[in-house]
Amino acid sequence: MVPADQGGGVMRADLLTEAVEGLDEALEAVDAFDRVLVAGLLRPQPDQTAGLTGLAHAVAGTPLAARSAEAAEKAAAGAAGEDHFITLAAARTALLGSVHDALTARIDEATGRPRGEETAAVSGDRPAANLLVAARSWLADLARSGWHGIDHELVSGSAQIVTAMLREPAMRRLATLLDGFSAELAASCPGASLEHVPVRRWADLWSRAMLLTLPGAADAPATGTATGRLLPLGVDLQEHATAAQAQVHAVFEPADGTVPRLVRAGVSVPKPDTVVGAGVWQLLRPHMSLLAALGNGLSMELTDMPITAGGDLIWNDEHARPGEPADAFTTARVALPAATDAATAPLDRHPVRIAVPVFLEGHTITKDDDVTAFTVAGHAIAVDTDRIPTAGPLTPDAVAASGSCIGLLRWDAGSFSIQPLAVETTVRKKTVALHAGGWAGGTADKTGARAEKAATDATSVLRERAGRLLRK
Repeated sequence: MVPADQGGGVMRADLLTEAVEGLDEALEAVDAFDRVLVAGLLRPQPDQTAGLTGLAHAVAGTPLAARSAEAAEKAAAGAAGEDHFITLAAARTALLGSVHDALTARIDEATGRPRGEETAAVSGDRPAANLLVAARSWLADLARSGWHGIDHELVSGSAQIVTAMLREPAMRRLATLLDGFSAELAASCPGASLEHVPVRRWADLWSRAMLLTLPGAADAPATGTATGRLLPLGVDLQEHATAAQAQVHAVFEPADGTVPRLVRAGVSVPKPDTVVGAGVWQLLRPHMSLLAALGNGLSMELTDMPITAGGDLIWNDEHARPGEPADAFTTARVALPAATDAATAPLDRHPVRIAVPVFLEGHTITKDDDVTAFTVAGHAIAVDTDRIPTAGPLTPDAVAASGSCIGLLRWDAGSFSIQPLAVETTVRKKTVALHAGGWAGGTADKTGARAEKAATDATSVLRERAGRLLRK
């Protein structure tokens, strides 16, 4: 936030460094249960019983208390059924949801921004019950075998389920999750030889998939329409060997003059592993005109753009057109402090999903080896420079020399950190803005231009080869 003497509100950095009451205990209960899944629940050992009991005790004061206690007892005896596994997954999800809520409440207090109210989900078409039962059975078998007990025969049992689910639009969310989860497990088989198990990640995937097998759990959030001006703040680019995703964070100013709010717009595409760096924008750009506008420093005028209650724009270029020039740092200084943060859907309440736009100015910077930190009002907040993509002009060195920063406030490994989206720094006595998405609309920068050309060559070759295969 902008310091008060510069016309803004002061971010309570002290609140971001203080311990949150009960948080460590909740996470310890989650971690203990996650370790239970490593060995599996076919023949539980005493230490697994302790993990199950701890999970049940952690939700003892909630509506899940009685069912969790029963599920923990049955699981400890090796007699848990699918309903018991669902209850354990629900208890674990509720604990992480409580952690998420405690952290977002702390963020709201620190930034002084209001948060929108949650709305009910909209019931859609009910998926085929037999496919949900089949998925639940496979997930229960995983829990019994544990991550050290997985093999190719067990993991491949999801293939037919996923194939059938993909034919049903209402089931594609669960199908995509199961497909990716089973691919990770298959790449790690046999489990008995694993030296390192991604304990938290696989437990997250298992729990979410288990809950999504319940009818109604995958109902879409309520949607409305957005008409007004969209002012981009920055883009979070995530890139993997075979996929890329860009999520634009922005302030939306409704045309009816109501309170501005924070929104997101995302696009994901498959990609060849030969396309890297700035070449990724070539794959993403055709699917979202917002990326070109952001790269060129423009606002967007939206007309009846679909939007969820959680602040996610369901982007359609037919409902958007480029607007007037809009400087992201002006937006951060003027519009961001008054914008309302969106509410989070129940199943999305997880600490890893916290990504709240903030603006820092007047901070000092410390750098110890490869660790950079911003000191705000005497309190140091780590800067996650590992999240800075190579597909833009923003670099860790530029962040370390910045005078102001637009970033995402995240929480990981027990503390808050800042993911830089853009910074202002001084180059030859002039203030220069560098954005992670600065090349989203194209670039004349030599490094970016070379990557764009390499991507063009790679995609041309792949299209030619694909054409040959289709002709054959």
